[in-house]
Amino acid sequence: MYKTFTQSVPYIAVLAIFAIFTVMIVASQPAHAAQATVNLGSASPFAILSGTPNITDAGNTSVINGNVGLSPATGANIGLLCSQVTGTIYSVDAGGPLPCRQTNGPLMVTAKNDLTTAYTDAAGRTPLTTVPTELGGTTLVAGVYDATSTKLQITAGAGALVLDGQNDPSSVFIFQAPFSGTGLTVGAGSTVSLINGAQACNVFWRVDTASINTTANFKGTILALNSISVANGATINGRLLARNGNVTLINDTITASVCAGNDTADGSTPGGTGSGTGTTTPTLVPGFPNTGFINERPLFWAAILAGLAVVISVVAFVFYKKRSI
Repeated sequence: MYKTFTQSVPYIAVLAIFAIFTVMIVASQPAHAAQATVNLGSASPFAILSGTPNITDAGNTSVINGNVGLSPATGANIGLLCSQVTGTIYSVDAGGPLPCRQTNGPLMVTAKNDLTTAYTDAAGRTPLTTVPTELGGTTLVAGVYDATSTKLQITAGAGALVLDGQNDPSSVFIFQAPFSGTGLTVGAGSTVSLINGAQACNVFWRVDTASINTTANFKGTILALNSISVANGATINGRLLARNGNVTLINDTITASVCAGNDTADGSTPGGTGSGTGTTTPTLVPGFPNTGFINERPLFWAAILAGLAVVISVVAFVFYKKRSI
């Protein structure tokens, strides 16, 4: 038995060397970086940023937490009252509501240019995972998603769209609807819910146009090529940024989202299911997502194997030396 054991020492040593090389090989594989957030630049402080012809609010009862800007259309086409806006209303000329309105043409040009840059950035993100038109009733984790058809939609009857941050507050969700026409339709009473650290500030919807219906509870920044319309009583934790078209409101609440340790503005809590309405329980869609993270399990087990092999080899060598004396 002693002879057999001592003969096995070289083989254990070889195993240790092999395990160590395995760790080195796995560790040397390129790790794909996670998606970075979309940089909004000077457009970031704006809850509403619009192009032309106007920004309207039927009844002037909406509440906007953040800045408002209109360019290149004139400030006279900003149909909001100062009492509705907690931030600053910017215009390209001396028109617009007073006393909160500030004329700052250069800022508006910069903000609109930064919006265009952000729109282009979101449009070019890869790798893409294609999702069904209906997003309601699904749970998605960080990644870049496009549609199987000409639009993305969320309807209350299908259930809430749940975005799972997987305990990573920097997780980024980008949705692309590259076709012309209504790229995003959010149905009446529908909900986007955030769980496990997902933040509204890291959710982006790059679309042609967007329509959010009554009492919807929506999360994320809409980057629209053209217009955005929001019906009565909707709540948006994010931004309404329209490059070329207008933004229309009716008794809504829009809050420019700010990244923090955890975004729970919707009542969601890390590890919970979040708030939301609908009759269908959200389910994880198979095959998702494209997070960009390398799988760390092979590296972990290779390291364990290497460590065990080295320990066994050392113990065997010490034992062998003692028996040889």
